[in-house]
Amino acid sequence: MSASRRSGATDELGPDEPEQPEREGADLLAALLDGMDAALCAFDADGVVTHWNREAERILGWTAAEAVGRRGFAGWAVRSADAEEIERRLLAAMRAPGRQVHEFALLTKDGGRVLVRTQSAAVRGSDGNPAGLYCAFSEVHTQIDLERSIALSEALFEDASWGVVLVDADLRPAVVNAHAARALGTGRTAVLGRPLGELLAQGVEELESALTHVLAEGAPPAPAEIWVSVRTPDGDRRRCWSSGFLRLASPLAEEPVPLGVGWLFQDVTEARQTEQEAALLRFRTNQLHRAARAAAECEDPAEAAVVHLDFALAGFADHALMDRVAGGALGDADAAGPVRLVRLTATPAGAPGPSLAADAAGLPVRYAEGHPAVQCAQRAGSVRASAGAMAVERTREWAKARQWPPETVHALCAVLRSRGRTLGVVTFLRTSGRSAFERLDATYAEDVAARIAAALDLADAASRSGAVGEERPRA
Repeated sequence: MSASRRSGATDELGPDEPEQPEREGADLLAALLDGMDAALCAFDADGVVTHWNREAERILGWTAAEAVGRRGFAGWAVRSADAEEIERRLLAAMRAPGRQVHEFALLTKDGGRVLVRTQSAAVRGSDGNPAGLYCAFSEVHTQIDLERSIALSEALFEDASWGVVLVDADLRPAVVNAHAARALGTGRTAVLGRPLGELLAQGVEELESALTHVLAEGAPPAPAEIWVSVRTPDGDRRRCWSSGFLRLASPLAEEPVPLGVGWLFQDVTEARQTEQEAALLRFRTNQLHRAARAAAECEDPAEAAVVHLDFALAGFADHALMDRVAGGALGDADAAGPVRLVRLTATPAGAPGPSLAADAAGLPVRYAEGHPAVQCAQRAGSVRASAGAMAVERTREWAKARQWPPETVHALCAVLRSRGRTLGVVTFLRTSGRSAFERLDATYAEDVAARIAAALDLADAASRSGAVGEERPRA
């Protein structure tokens, strides 16, 4: 635009009217000042108030019309006794570099006192000399609350002894503290923005469901315990996390806008495993006690052995098999040779139920060499077997090859030993709905096997005694 056209435009607005850009700039400045969360006032080089925003009016009660044009705070916003000291500290900011922070008491329009924290800095003109200063202030308790919130946030994400994860609205970690990163088996930056399914092998559906519920409904009333499997370079690691959730909303929006979820968790795996093992031990001890009392009422020792087997199945396995050594018991010297086993009793295949006696033919079971039951009899010790992560068809073939029900996935064989001899083998079977047998399970199976073996040995002794009695001539 040429100078003549600019000059003409100025003439058209009139000599008393400013140019339109200056008016828009003033309106923008006024809008910015009134929209600030902090109270702000400004002074010229003589200490006269030139700006006063709405937050300053809210805190002190003085309107902009009442404040602008006054020199300093004396006589209206501070006590007379404090006016000189406060004015000296404010005006000193025009000569000092950077911002100056002070705390002092201001007077409200109704005569009350408000302790404020101020930040003052010089406003310099085009020549670089101080042309005034601005003073931003807020109530001290408000500032302290903000500082506490910031300090708490930094402490949680740096020094907390439990995991803290900020999850965004897309259910992806946005901020992770060091404890949570270690629990997830990764670094603090490597986990950011990744789907939870890449970090957890199991339990991710339950966790995402909880996060979605918190975003929609708010925080639950109590912590939730979630079992997960964490992916690590050494394989999946099963953990139990006691988790608390908080919905995070923006304080700047007129209506609550969810920013994400604050997820705090603590690893309670060892405590829960200890509780579970203690409860399992109590249950199994009660079962052994009940089995012993029921077996004591059996006239036939062989029936007592079956009672022990049936009681052991509850909560332990889906099926059980009891095999006797063909031709009698094995001594330690006989275990090195071939071992043939004859089915004595078994639970019905396909559905749980009481054990049923096998056919009276007494034919050996077609166990292949190296079968877990054969190994158990040869070693005189427990043997565990599992199909692992096979496909369904391969699992059925695996079970069929070992003469077990087709749905079998895990097996535990415990030897029946009495008076230094191997009487047979008891086999416990689990389907895919149960976990693999562990060492604690083997200990329980061995305890049950010892009771069954004692009953079978007593049955053998009674049978031999009866046979001798029939052969003995009467007097």
